Amino acid sequence: MQFTIPHYYHSFHCIAAQCSDTCCAGWAIMIDDQSIKKYRAQTDSLGKKLLNGVDWKKGCFKQKSGRCAFLNEANLCDIYTDAGPSMLCKTCRQYPRHTEEYEGVRELSLSMSCEEAAKLILGLKEPVRFLTKEDDREESYPEFDFYLFSKLMDVREEVITLLQNRNRDIPLRASMVLGLVHDLQRRIREGKLYQTEELTARYRNPSCEEFFRMKQREYRVSDRERYEIMKNWFPLLDKLEVLNQEWPFYIGELKALLTDKGPEYYEKTRENFYEYLDSEPERKREWNQWLEQLLVYFIYTYFCGAVYDEQPYVKVKMAVICTIFIAELAQAVYIQNGGSLTFNEFVRLVHRFSRETEHSDLNLNAMENAFRTEKTFGLKEILKVL
Repeated sequence: MQFTIPHYYHSFHCIAAQCSDTCCAGWAIMIDDQSIKKYRAQTDSLGKKLLNGVDWKKGCFKQKSGRCAFLNEANLCDIYTDAGPSMLCKTCRQYPRHTEEYEGVRELSLSMSCEEAAKLILGLKEPVRFLTKEDDREESYPEFDFYLFSKLMDVREEVITLLQNRNRDIPLRASMVLGLVHDLQRRIREGKLYQTEELTARYRNPSCEEFFRMKQREYRVSDRERYEIMKNWFPLLDKLEVLNQEWPFYIGELKALLTDKGPEYYEKTRENFYEYLDSEPERKREWNQWLEQLLVYFIYTYFCGAVYDEQPYVKVKMAVICTIFIAELAQAVYIQNGGSLTFNEFVRLVHRFSRETEHSDLNLNAMENAFRTEKTFGLKEILKVL
């Protein structure tokens, strides 16, 4: 068995009651089957609490005013307090640690839906490194396409290398990654995966960078046209399942700040925002660092899941488009603050966006379906707004 983690993985520590948010409110916490059996068997005072606090039919903890029934006034868990960590369900025991499972491979990550994890990841000044170790355990998955998986692993390594090339600006890095995986998708469709090595080599050629610089110039649009594209994109977020009842108001307020006053106002505030970023070299460096860490986070977490649906291009679209959404909303936070954007404010934005999008299979599937089928999320439209 092979295990992979990002190098910062073991640096995470939950700050519990000191956290400005809580992972025990705002969503339904599902309980794994083993924990359900353990909870049913409890006959002590905790057992009585569990009897009343678990929705046994749905297999989740009940909520009171949007909070888990076991979250007390000190923002601590009564199950943990009464019985210790061994009594926690799998979700509560592991969160924000996340595991992607493949045949003989486990990839561990931290979810940015946890504000402290988001702070750790986005605060990294250095490019993320990935650490791997192996043990003697073996397993076999029926119908697992290991050949496809190995090619996805190779391409993901190249994608992350492209995203971490700090000699290029973020739009160029994202454009090259979209192009690479667009070409990979065609090879999957045509049964030509054997050309993967040749493909990745082509993207390492200096002439490839110049080609994409030319494409950037070709597709570049005015902020006024960008405004129209973003107005077409934002309704996707309104169609998603709501996990936290405060989210629609929060996202609605930010979108209104960006679009309600029309294209001229959008143009001017966007110009002001990027002048603000460019006015201090360290501020601009931090902004690029945040976007890089976002892109690498999404790619590492989701890209190789394409072994199950043969859709790596959609995974890259999701990484790039979600990063664009977050960058746009950060511009709204800048407006909201009267012309400033701090690291902690950006972290809170990413944390809230992640909670609403990543913790619902319905939402992940809805986004992937839109990115796969809707022309408004086509390659040319994405290149226009990068």
